[in-house]
Amino acid sequence: MVEWLAHPQASFFLVLAPAVLLLGLGTLMVLSASSVYAEVRFDDAYYFLKRHIVFLVLGGLAAWVLATSSPQRLKIVGWITLVGAFGAQLATFTSLGWAKNGNKNWVDLGVLGRIQPSEFAKLAIVLWGADVLARKHKLLDQPRHLIVPFVPVSVLLIGLVVLQRDLGTGMVLGAIVLAVLWYVGASWKVLGSMVAVVGAAVGALVITNGHRMDRILGFLNPDADPLGVNHQPIRALMALASGGWWGLGLGASRQKWGGLVESHTDYVLAVIGEELGLVGTLAVLALFLVLGYAGFRIAMRSDILFCRFAAGGVTSWLMIQALVNIMVVLRMVPVLGVPLPLLSYGGSALIANLCAIGILLACARQEPAARALAGRRKRRRALQVSAVVPGRRG
Repeated sequence: MVEWLAHPQASFFLVLAPAVLLLGLGTLMVLSASSVYAEVRFDDAYYFLKRHIVFLVLGGLAAWVLATSSPQRLKIVGWITLVGAFGAQLATFTSLGWAKNGNKNWVDLGVLGRIQPSEFAKLAIVLWGADVLARKHKLLDQPRHLIVPFVPVSVLLIGLVVLQRDLGTGMVLGAIVLAVLWYVGASWKVLGSMVAVVGAAVGALVITNGHRMDRILGFLNPDADPLGVNHQPIRALMALASGGWWGLGLGASRQKWGGLVESHTDYVLAVIGEELGLVGTLAVLALFLVLGYAGFRIAMRSDILFCRFAAGGVTSWLMIQALVNIMVVLRMVPVLGVPLPLLSYGGSALIANLCAIGILLACARQEPAARALAGRRKRRRALQVSAVVPGRRG
C-alpha cells in the first residue's frame, strides 16, 4: 500500500476513485429517493434521474476540460468565473430572479433552465483567490496584502448570497474564505477577528428573521412542532434509525413516501442510511475521508503555489459542505439547506462540484513526480514516432 501511494499518479486516482464512486452512488440514490415524488408530481418516476444524468454529463465534460488544463488556463477560468458569478448573482435581483423555499437565489433562463449562482461563487472564491494570493505570496505576512483584495471581493459575493436570504450557503462561503486564509498562513489573530465579526453578523441575521429563529428554537427543542419546523429533522432521524446495520434494502425507504420531502436533495444521506444501513453510511463517510486526504495531499506535495492554494481551497470547500450536511442530517446543527456534494440531486451544485473535482485532478497532474512521469512518457512517444517515420529525428 505504501509503495502504491508513492506512485507519481497516486494522488490523481485517490481523487478520481472516490469521486466516481460517490457520483455513482448518488445517481442510484437520486433514483431511489425521488421516484415516488417524481411519479406523483410529474407522472414520471425517472423525472429527476433523467435531469440528474444531464447535469452529470455537463459537469463531467466541464471536469474533463479543467482536469486537462494548465495552471495558467485555470487562472483565466478563475477570473472568468468571478465575473460570471457576480453578474449571475446580480441577475437574481432582476426579473430573472426565481424564488424557492423563500430564497430568491436562482436565475431563470427560460428553456435553458435555472441556475443557482451561489454554487459557482464557491468556485470563483477558491480559484480566483488562489491566483491572487499566489501572486502576493511574498507579502502575505502583512495583513493588508493578505486581506485585500481577497476578503472584500469575497464579502461582496457572500453579501449578495445573504441578500438572497440564503444564510446557509453564505455561512459555507464564509467558512471557505476562512479556510483559504488559514491555509495561506493567516495568523490566529486575523482569523479570530474575522470569526468574531462573522459570528456577530450571523447572530444579528438570525435574531432579526422569524423563520431562522424558528429553526434555532426547533433545534433547541426537538419535540416542538413535529409537523412544522422539526418535521424534516425528525423524519431524517427516523430513516437513519430504521436502517439498522445493513438497511432495509435498496429502494425500500419508507420516508421517501411523503415523509421526508427533501429526500433526494439535502437529506439524501438519510435515505442512504435507511436503505443501506450504518454500513452504507460509513462507506460514504470513508469515501469523503479518502477524497479529503487526497486533496490535502495534493496541496502539500505541489511545488506550484497556485495549485497548492487551489487544491487546499477546493478540498476545504467540499469537506466543509459535506460536514455541514452530515451534521444537519444527524441533527447536530440547525437546518441550513446545504446539499451533500457529489451525492445530492441538483444541477448547479452538481456541476460546480464536478468542476471542483476537475481542478483537483489538474493540480494532481502538476505534482513534481507526476510532471516528470508525463515528460518521460512524452519523450518515449516521440522516440517511437521518430523510429516509425522515415527521416524523422528525435
